[in-house]
Amino acid sequence: MSTQPAFEPVCSGTSGPVTLRISPRPRDLGGFTVRRLLPAPERRMVGPFIFFDEMGPAVFPPGEGIDVRPHPHIGIATITYLFDGEIMHRDSLGYAQPIRPGAVNLMTAGRGIVHSERAGSDRDVEASMHGIQSWIALPDGMEEIAPAFAHTPADQLPEIAAGGATLRLILGEAFGAVSPVRTYSKTLYAEALVPAGERLALPLEFTERAVYVVSGSVTVDGEEYGTGLMAVFRTGAPAELVATADTRLMLIGGEPVGGRTIWWNFVSSSKQRIEQAKSDWREGRFDRIEGDDEFIPLPESS
Repeated sequence: MSTQPAFEPVCSGTSGPVTLRISPRPRDLGGFTVRRLLPAPERRMVGPFIFFDEMGPAVFPPGEGIDVRPHPHIGIATITYLFDGEIMHRDSLGYAQPIRPGAVNLMTAGRGIVHSERAGSDRDVEASMHGIQSWIALPDGMEEIAPAFAHTPADQLPEIAAGGATLRLILGEAFGAVSPVRTYSKTLYAEALVPAGERLALPLEFTERAVYVVSGSVTVDGEEYGTGLMAVFRTGAPAELVATADTRLMLIGGEPVGGRTIWWNFVSSSKQRIEQAKSDWREGRFDRIEGDDEFIPLPESS
């Protein structure tokens, strides 16, 4: 087992653009391992992002695949974004929506929702899967809004040329483009493909920013960040990434929404509200997914 810390302060002086380097922590989701970047011990959130997992890359033999049983959420919106494969989403609002590469499934939990994530139509053949699952904390005054679900096809997301990089804007407004996907606070979320030798300057208009290297490697201020690392940037500091290989990045950030407690799948500014959600799930008071009686029991600890 590696003894590498999940985070590493970057001591590059007060003028350096990077303040923290975060390494992934493996998490087993019932036979399927993900790499978790947020929350990290020293950095719980970046802007409204309170949870950030890389799923895969993985290859499943015929008859197998991701199989996450129905489970609840409160206080967040979840974003599923795939590079490869297919996931079938079902929820307690009655939505059944496959998600495929480049599209966005945005599920707003608000006061409470239940959903499942299972293998898609490719379950009967050998299938690959790779993507990002992230959660954004809803801001004060919106934590208890009505739950909702929205699917945005890949061809509706803006594609942007920035220098030699190509970006797809998933959430927010940046690089002169606006995503059609709903946001609840000022948010940056984008995928960037940066060929070897090309550069990408990060936007300055967000208080908090981070970059996750999905594949390849970049240098920032002379320091290298390889596959699986997240770099968190100093507020207001200009930052330019230089790709040392063909690189895929995820850019995240936005305005902080304030302190939040996270326990299992529940996020709230109120610990009492978390306790109520735990009781509601334990006692069966959440709405269920029609036709699916399975569920993940409340864990003993988060």
